[in-house]
Amino acid sequence: MYFCSVIQNIKNRWEITQNWQFIHIILGLIATFFSAYLISKGIIASISIQNEIYVLVAISVCTLLIAFILLKITFWLFKKLYKRWNVTQRWQLIAMFLVFAVTGTTAGKISDPLMELIGLTKETTNGWIYWPVRIVLIFPIYQVLLVIFGWIFGQYNFFKQFAIKMASRMGFKFLFRK
Repeated sequence: MYFCSVIQNIKNRWEITQNWQFIHIILGLIATFFSAYLISKGIIASISIQNEIYVLVAISVCTLLIAFILLKITFWLFKKLYKRWNVTQRWQLIAMFLVFAVTGTTAGKISDPLMELIGLTKETTNGWIYWPVRIVLIFPIYQVLLVIFGWIFGQYNFFKQFAIKMASRMGFKFLFRK
């Protein structure tokens, strides 16, 4: 009975009208804790603790602390962006954040082999050339992936308009004239 009450409270708070919309909350929590774990692992590795038990405890505590901080920042952003992005239900914000996370990661991963394909690697190319070229290469990939992942997560219209606005602000307004 208590579990049903908790689920109903979550549904009300996040304005969930269909059970499938819970997937966004679950994926958001998984992404938050996984990010916190990766950050914690990096922090603890830099300290170089010798005892494996201490490392495990330190990573666990650090993960919980960082996850808490990330959730606080996320909730603060939700308050700021809810009206600005004209969102009708709170769960949509989670979907939008997931789209940005997946799109950025995927665009970054795709750009590595493309940079090698054109003959530019970190080891052989000056950073002043490598990074600007990589950013220019990532931009169109990011725009396309943003709309694709926006569609997959049920936020196609928002991300289509977002991609057009971003491209226009970066000087590519001529691509969208009718």
